[in-house]
Parts: sequence; C-alpha cells; structure tokens
Amino acid sequence: MSDAPVTHIDPAAFAADPYPALARMRAQAPVTYVPELGATLFTRRDDIFEQEKRIDVFSSHQPNGLLEQIMGANMMRKDGNAHQIERKALFPAVSPRTVRDVWADKFDAITMHYIEKLKPLGRADIVRDFALPIAADSLREMTGLTNMPTLRMDYCSQAMLDGCANYTRDREVEKKAYDASFSIDDLIDARISDLDARPDTSIISVLHQAGLSRDAIAGTVKVIIGGGQNEPRDAIAGTAWALLSHPEQHALIRDGHAGYADAFGEYIRWVTPIGMTPRRIARPAQVCDVNFEAEETIFFMYSSGCRDEAYFENGDAFDITRDTSAAIAFGAGPHFCAGAAASRCMIADFALPRLFRELPGLELDGAVTCHGWAFRGPLCVPVRWKT
Repeated sequence: MSDAPVTHIDPAAFAADPYPALARMRAQAPVTYVPELGATLFTRRDDIFEQEKRIDVFSSHQPNGLLEQIMGANMMRKDGNAHQIERKALFPAVSPRTVRDVWADKFDAITMHYIEKLKPLGRADIVRDFALPIAADSLREMTGLTNMPTLRMDYCSQAMLDGCANYTRDREVEKKAYDASFSIDDLIDARISDLDARPDTSIISVLHQAGLSRDAIAGTVKVIIGGGQNEPRDAIAGTAWALLSHPEQHALIRDGHAGYADAFGEYIRWVTPIGMTPRRIARPAQVCDVNFEAEETIFFMYSSGCRDEAYFENGDAFDITRDTSAAIAFGAGPHFCAGAAASRCMIADFALPRLFRELPGLELDGAVTCHGWAFRGPLCVPVRWKT
C-alpha cells in the first residue's frame, strides 16, 4: 500500500455528494488513501493532468480490475501501441467529420421524435422521457446495435457501470453487471453477420472492417455503451436542470451572450458525469511525495479536478460565462474520450436547444437529486410546460 495520508469517507454520504469531501482532500491531502474505496485518490487538477500521461507508472492495463472483469479486454484498459491500434481503428466512426456528416442528422431526427412525443403531455421527467431515449437511440445507431431495444441499452449501460463502481462487492450488483455484459455479446454476434454483408460507418462495422477480433470489438463496444449512454443522458438532463434552476444563466443564452455549448461545458465541469478513472501502479515509484508499490490501485478524480480552486474560482457555482478550457471532464491523457465530439453535437447542437425551443414555458416541477461519485447525474428532473 502507498504511504499516502489516509482519509476516511462515509460511502453513502460520498455517493450523495462527493464534493465537500473532495474539497477537503484537495486542501489537506491531495493524494490520499481512502480505505473505504481501497484506492489512493489524486484530487488536484494539475496532478491528474500530468500523471495520467505517465503510463509507465499509472497503467490502464488492469486485468483484475472490475471494468475488464465485466466488459472484457478493451482499448480503455490498454496502453501505448495496443491502445493506439484500436483507437485508430475506431476513429472513422467517431471523428468530428463523421459526426458532422453522418451522425448529426440522426441526432436531430431522434431528438425531434421524442420532442413530438412529449409536446402534448405537459409534464415529464427529462431523465426518463427525454435524455435517456435520445442517448440510447443515438448510441444504437452509432454502435450498430440497432437490434437492442432502447430501454435495454440504458439498462445494460447502468448495470455494467454499477458493476464497475462496485467496490463494496455487492453480489446482486455484480450479477446484474455480468448478465448485461453477456447479453450484449449475443447482440454483437448477430450484427456482425449483417454488417459483414452491408458495412457502414457504425462502430461495430468499422472495427470489424479494421480486422479486430470479435472479443476486441465486444470489449470496446461495451465500454462505449457504458460511457456513451450515461454521460449524454446525465449531461442532457443535468444541463437542462442547471439552466432551469439558474434562470439568469439561461437568459444569457436567450439574449445571445452565450450558447448551449457553454452551458454544456460548464455543466460537465460542475457535475462531471464520469467522475474518475482507475489506474494500476505498474512499478514502484514516488509521485507527489508519495511512495507507491506495484499493483496498487489509484483513482484520478476528474470531478475533483474540475472544481480545483487553482483554476476555477467559486467552482461550486454554475456559471456558463466561465472559462472551462482547463476542465478535464473528458479526461486528460491518451484515453481522452473518443466520443467527445459526438457528445457535444448531440447535446449542445440538438437536445438542449430543441428542448427549450419546442416546449414553451418549460419549468421545474419538483425537486432534483443527483447521485453517485464514480458516475454522477440527476436521478430525475420533473418538468412541466404549456400545451
């Protein structure tokens, strides 16, 4: 175990709101061992930004880690050339050009489909009725898993991510995670046969055309389902909630002084949907005055770095005029989120502007509670509007 100072947390309180504890860690012990999580946490932005690139010490390869156990070997758990080969193979499906030329129109059509379903209702939960299906249907198109039902996409994503954050080893959570993972394998097998005959720009097809093995395709698709469902779902609903609860901020957009891209960028800094990434210590090393032994687990806490006082004055406040260029919500090193361009397009270009434009008088219709520390977002966002 590292000789980092020890910080104890209440896991339930940390899941309900991790930010007070993370602020104390940044101030008192920015690199600290948390027994309840079995890991040493890096909490300051610069330490995360610098150390995440040191793959000789902080390795993504974690054969005994929860993510690889549940999802299988994948590019997120590979370093160096092994990671770059698979990332290069994926790029044609998620490049900014492909997002612009292929996926943008699909995002728009999907968004308007659910807007039209909502219009006559007058009330809804943005998480369940809007953000969830938009993220799921967009992901079905992008991955090529059009044989997966919309709600099943969200279920499998949540079940696998719950399993990946299951550091307390809850057996029921573990079972659901494995069941979800295995069910995706069958769907991928069915689609590979179809896409072999009719290739397209979907992720499964592009990886298959690049010659990746079925297991490599499955592992990467599952990782993309995890981040690609939860992050957009939580960011759509969360940014909408932030703007509805901060009307003076939304007024800046209506008056032309800011855009929905600014709101999205600030929200994922303020409430980072994917709050951390784990790494394995590959060799003994001293980093930030802490001595690490090989095979230890560390967490780079993106959510903490995104509120670091050294970069973000009054970081606990939602402010869309803020410069968020130093934020690390999409990561900081070689594993920077490959789907960042798609996420920005889906949310800032379509989901948010369509939501506020098409539902007049949109307002909150109840309390909103966020939950989670590894993955965080609103549990529901009840709203109403004029019909």
